Amino acid sequence: MNIINMSAADVSRLANESYICLETYRKNEKPVKTPVWFIVDHESIYVVTKENTGKVKRLKYNGGVRIATCNFRGKITGDWIHGQARLVSSDEQEEVIKKRNKKYGFKATLANLFTRGKGNYAVIEVKI
Repeated sequence: MNIINMSAADVSRLANESYICLETYRKNEKPVKTPVWFIVDHESIYVVTKENTGKVKRLKYNGGVRIATCNFRGKITGDWIHGQARLVSSDEQEEVIKKRNKKYGFKATLANLFTRGKGNYAVIEVKI
């Protein structure tokens, strides 16, 4: 797949997709690809995860990311897009989590139950 440049206004085209592959980088710069659920809001992409996950730890060292649409197994179905990621503050998280739960419905409820013991939520914002 190609790497494309996408404006922030073009991000809304991703809203109807179910999964994106979020590529983060280890300290040694080796990429790690993870298929994730996401929402699009105000020209940003948001990913809800738990605070103890590898992707959260990797973002603390390097906020540069790439994203591409993918299927639930992580098979890339679209072009790669470069972005910059950050962890949002706890007071910004509640609205994003509500929107994620609305988008994914019962699947989100199940995911919440299965990940209860894995720590608090962390929300990643990706700006294109």
